[in-house]
Amino acid sequence: MRRVAERALQTVGSHLGDNVETSVTFVDDAAITDLNREYRGLEQPTDVLSFAQLEGEELAAMPEGEPLMLGDIVISLERCLEQAADYGHSFERELGFLTAHGMLHLLGFDHQTPEDEAGMMARTEEILGGLGLTR
Repeated sequence: MRRVAERALQTVGSHLGDNVETSVTFVDDAAITDLNREYRGLEQPTDVLSFAQLEGEELAAMPEGEPLMLGDIVISLERCLEQAADYGHSFERELGFLTAHGMLHLLGFDHQTPEDEAGMMARTEEILGGLGLTR
């Protein structure tokens, strides 16, 4: 996970420098369903949620050298295990995918449109491919 997060920063967040922090919390489906309901209004489990501390101009305006708390990533290990089996790849690859996905959200990327989703998927695969975490 650390390697994936660092690779995401190198790939799309290099302008932020090296003094960056992100917290990662592992939960079960019940806990992520509670968070999904509270913050997104969806009564269902999801695989990963990201909670950015800074957005848009705030992220771009951070002074160099200052410590930067990007935000929090919450991953459902139950979803991670199920999705790895569903997609026919390793748990490590799925965990890497969810970490990269969460990091990209913290770095300001989203997938609200098909074009945004394709771009986010391409960046995710670039990050994972650079670490040998392929399907």
